[in-house]
Amino acid sequence: MKELNTKCLIIGSGPAGYTAAIYSARANMQPLLYEGIQPGGQLTITSIVENFPGYPEGRSGAEIMEDMRNQALRFGTDIRRGEIISVDFSKRPFVCLSDETLKIIAETVIIASGASARWLGLPSESIFYGHGVSTCATCDGFFYKNKTTVIIGGGDTAAEDALYLSKLCSKVYLVHRRDQLRASKIMQTRLFNAPNIEIIWEHIPLEILGTVQGFAKNVTGLKIKHTQSGQEQILSVDGVFVAIGHHPNTDLFKGQITLDDDNYIITEPGTSKTNVPGIFAAGDVQDRHYKQAITAAASGCRAAIDAERFLSM
Repeated sequence: MKELNTKCLIIGSGPAGYTAAIYSARANMQPLLYEGIQPGGQLTITSIVENFPGYPEGRSGAEIMEDMRNQALRFGTDIRRGEIISVDFSKRPFVCLSDETLKIIAETVIIASGASARWLGLPSESIFYGHGVSTCATCDGFFYKNKTTVIIGGGDTAAEDALYLSKLCSKVYLVHRRDQLRASKIMQTRLFNAPNIEIIWEHIPLEILGTVQGFAKNVTGLKIKHTQSGQEQILSVDGVFVAIGHHPNTDLFKGQITLDDDNYIITEPGTSKTNVPGIFAAGDVQDRHYKQAITAAASGCRAAIDAERFLSM
């Protein structure tokens, strides 16, 4: 088996991984980055991004990620397609194995493997994703100003998204399968007091409705069913937001570093440091609150600086 030594292995791409690569490459750490199964991360399947600084007219998520990737390449990052399939963080240098059967011996590791949104499992989700279906109200809510939207979920994320959209949209439905919400009491109070939010209890989504004409796709409604009676109805909406949670991509690291109860990587407050010296985490894999491209990029910068300082000790 071939071996490769590196000062810094970055696992995952997206804003966190690519930013970590830019900073670590400029610090002469000669980073090696594995992009994972979705190069560029979740942002690559987002249509237009208008809240990332430096793109005043907005740009597709894929284009922004391509710009970041090219910037990392410019400074000498060794970027490789594929995945890291096993890691051993028990001692330094750390030993990781790639899916191309390459043994990587790394002085430091930056984990930027991200988190994946949970989906409903409806075939129509993939058809209209980025064209009326979203998992991020903060990212895409602006496109539905003065329009009607629906949130699917019942936890704090769903409540926060509904309240955020209520400031932009003329009408917001919240569809929940139970007769009570999981959201905190204070969030529920805010929901109930919002005049343009209507909660539809004990219903589940059946199908996202819309039109498809060539590359033009538009959501026109959501078909839902009452969980008790089975009665169906259609909500006329312009956008559907799925807010049933995320799961961090940390299966590879279980038993290697400390994770919280929801499997997010625990980092030392104010840093990217994990419980294992030399292992750092950046982006959504350790961020259960913000999950924005700009915060992921910032944490990638932090991780690279932390790794550089660790190596200089």
